Amino acid sequence: MAETLKKGSRVTGAARDKLAADLKKKYDSGASIRALAEETGRSYGFVHRMLTESGVVLRGRGGATRGKKAASV
Repeated sequence: MAETLKKGSRVTGAARDKLAADLKKKYDSGASIRALAEETGRSYGFVHRMLTESGVVLRGRGGATRGKKAASV
């Protein structure tokens, strides 16, 4: 990301719209919320909220899910 925001600084107006668009584009091309949070220096919750405000349909969780193996035995 070209523009680095101060951690915890409020993002409003055009800067917020631009950040939301950048996050949406990167998420849609496969980046994880955690990766985007680390890249932008923002929290997971902030990135998650920006994506949902942008109308992004969030992907399901990846990785191992608990209980499947025990349920099938």
